[in-house]
Amino acid sequence: MHEVAIIGAGELGGALAHVLARRDAVRSIRLVDEKGRVAEGKALDIAEAAPVEGFATRMTGSTDVATAAGAAVIVLADRVAGGEWQGDDGLQLVRHLARSAPQAMLLCAGAAQRDTIDAGVRELRVSRARLFGSAPEALASGARALVALAVNGSPRDVALSVLGVPPSQAVVVWEDATLAGFSLTRLLDEPARRRLSTRIAALWPPGPYALATAATMVIEAMAGRSRRIASCFVAPDPSQGRKTRTAALPVRLGAAGIEDVVVPSLSVVEKVALDNAMQL
Repeated sequence: MHEVAIIGAGELGGALAHVLARRDAVRSIRLVDEKGRVAEGKALDIAEAAPVEGFATRMTGSTDVATAAGAAVIVLADRVAGGEWQGDDGLQLVRHLARSAPQAMLLCAGAAQRDTIDAGVRELRVSRARLFGSAPEALASGARALVALAVNGSPRDVALSVLGVPPSQAVVVWEDATLAGFSLTRLLDEPARRRLSTRIAALWPPGPYALATAATMVIEAMAGRSRRIASCFVAPDPSQGRKTRTAALPVRLGAAGIEDVVVPSLSVVEKVALDNAMQL
């Protein structure tokens, strides 16, 4: 993957630029923010750290959104003044990017951008494979850490998905959750799982660094550097004829964005909870 553009040089945008650069997953990163020369300053700061941290990603900054048009992936992050791209501003930006960069993947990295994704797919007719959000993966990562603490294990050994609409309608999929291949339903009784589900919901919204790391993981998967399945905000499939809303679902990613939605095995309770979360 040649270039990623990040729209917004706030806390999330700056952290994402740094994390992504350190991973050397793309050739160049363009940080864009209309507020003065903040984006240029942050890009320069990250670039100066390259010899120390050992990465070769090219960093540039700009105040012009039009410079993002040539990127393979355009990330909607947060502005220095104005916060995350959401609401009418977010939708207008999606409309502009959908026209100026018709081949680019549009990744919403913020925790408050679910409605922007929903409106972009429903109203602007942007493909749901091309416009989606990475924030749920940050929540799933926090969930794995909490579960690991509860069973005195390592987060690396925990396989667990979080679906639905966090925080109030987050669905932790315990049915398929494992620790080093062992079923978590055998390691944790029902009261413990309920307590953990409540604590996991309280992790929303994740912080800027967690969101940046989740977005980096998704970009690496699209770049072919990882085969991991990520939990992302995915808009409903209009071909199914069901009136549902954008929700967190596990997906397989590729160069063209979302390749497949991978729904895990759900218990009856989890399936009902997910159906309720996705209903309009």
